[in-house]
Amino acid sequence: MLAGGEENHHGRPQPSEAEQTTPRVLTILSFVMEKLVARNDQLVVGLSQLDGLSCRLGKSLNAFHGVRAPSISIPKYLERIYKYTNCSPSCFVVGYVYIDRLVHKHPDSLVVSLNVHRLLVTSVMVAAKMLDDVHYNNAIYARVGGVSNPELNRLELELLFLLDFGVTVSSRVFESYCLHLEKEMLWNGAGQEVERAIIMSSAANDDNDNDNDITETPVEDVPNSSPPQIAD
Repeated sequence: MLAGGEENHHGRPQPSEAEQTTPRVLTILSFVMEKLVARNDQLVVGLSQLDGLSCRLGKSLNAFHGVRAPSISIPKYLERIYKYTNCSPSCFVVGYVYIDRLVHKHPDSLVVSLNVHRLLVTSVMVAAKMLDDVHYNNAIYARVGGVSNPELNRLELELLFLLDFGVTVSSRVFESYCLHLEKEMLWNGAGQEVERAIIMSSAANDDNDNDNDITETPVEDVPNSSPPQIAD
């Protein structure tokens, strides 16, 4: 699971040359995550104004919290991950599945501006390890994501334990999340389709082999060769 991928002879991630355009899934996922974070940030502010209620928020996602929200936007952050890691577009859908599973398993913990970036880079990295035959190692994802390698290693383990190591995604669940993301865009007057890809790795089990299929549904609701650092 923690085996490394490939990098160039300078040890630097290279931007993808296979596609010059941004995959539609990044636009769709950015919209959905920005909407979720904006709603949750408002909820946190509202709760903090009521004595005794803010402490009731769950602590499960605290490991992903930064001191302050990074200045880079969610769309730019996702584009950065895609550009410098060469992961397949499907990894972003599966990464979203992981985040949604966290929301289901820990409903009192909120995805907010302080943790969304770390959740995204960790989830997409784990998804790439499950989906892609060739992938970069943790050190590259840490550099791209603007965190230290030891921190990303810790966040990966935190994510896996919070999910009870439930990182398999069947083709049926994958398709249901694609449809959910597309409907989110359609409801907001910008219909777009998520790029589908046949999941050929162990991340896709037969429908009958994945217990999550029974109950799992989405929640409602030219660059430099070495990427610049991201300041929190």
